[in-house]
Amino acid sequence: MSLFIVAVVVGLVVLLWGADRFIEGSASVARHFGMPPLLIGMVVVGFGTSAPELVVSLIAALQGNPGVALGNAIGSNIANIALILGVTAVISPIAVHSKALRSEFPLLLGATALATWVLWDLGLTRGEAVVLLVVFAGIMGWTIWRGLTARTDALAREIDDELSARPMPIRSALLWLAVGLVALVASSRALVWGATGIAEQLGVADLVVGLTVVALGTSLPELASSVIAARRNEHDIALGNVLGSNLFNTLAVLGTAGVVSPIDGAPTSLPRDLAVMAAVTVLLFAMGFGFRREGRITRGEGVGLVGVFVVYTGWLVLEVVG
Repeated sequence: MSLFIVAVVVGLVVLLWGADRFIEGSASVARHFGMPPLLIGMVVVGFGTSAPELVVSLIAALQGNPGVALGNAIGSNIANIALILGVTAVISPIAVHSKALRSEFPLLLGATALATWVLWDLGLTRGEAVVLLVVFAGIMGWTIWRGLTARTDALAREIDDELSARPMPIRSALLWLAVGLVALVASSRALVWGATGIAEQLGVADLVVGLTVVALGTSLPELASSVIAARRNEHDIALGNVLGSNLFNTLAVLGTAGVVSPIDGAPTSLPRDLAVMAAVTVLLFAMGFGFRREGRITRGEGVGLVGVFVVYTGWLVLEVVG
């Protein structure tokens, strides 16, 4: 058991470090090649923060542990909204200035509804996984078009200021991109091996380990970047990390894992987890979309989101020890 725990701890530390290097290198490379700041914010940073979830879930699926892959994606979405945005809002209430991000709220709501529907029967066929990937490709196409055609946006200004404050030579950017990718793959292998070993030792479903240890670990890059952005008053970057990450997790991560290893006969507790994921997504939409005013997540709402995460995680822990 101790060796599995060491593998998880070391894997998480290297994963966090590698993800940070990967995202920073990717954004700098994109800037060097003239990619518009809004496109960097929506695609490279927004979706790039889900690189750990993608690599971990892909490796888990390849190794025949679809429960870890499934729990990782669903648990990360819950943690991203309830824990990360909750903590971020407590530190600094989040105001939604970006029109581009505002248009992503209904997209995330629709993607969550689709994923919940296809997984409700405790399985994910290869055909259903392909549908998720096709929808993701469509959203990616729209995102790229939006990033190329939008003239000005609050997110673009924040990204441009951030990259200008921390310039990086192209050679260094390419080096960190490669090093970050290698670190992601290596740490993900260690994390999946340790997590599945712990699940076997405790006699619990690998879905539960995926929902807790693995999901929280792979969400650390979003937590770090969102808290830092909030302290710098870069609210749209903080929110964009979560919106982009959850869209990526819901469609690309689940879709890729399902194509590699279709899921059949997931634990009967899965509908509960899907319901929690859907509920926090609806809460995020209600708070952030801003029907008659600018969207805003207040400090009190942040406390409420963190409370939801604590109750849900406590529920999972009681399930394990019980």
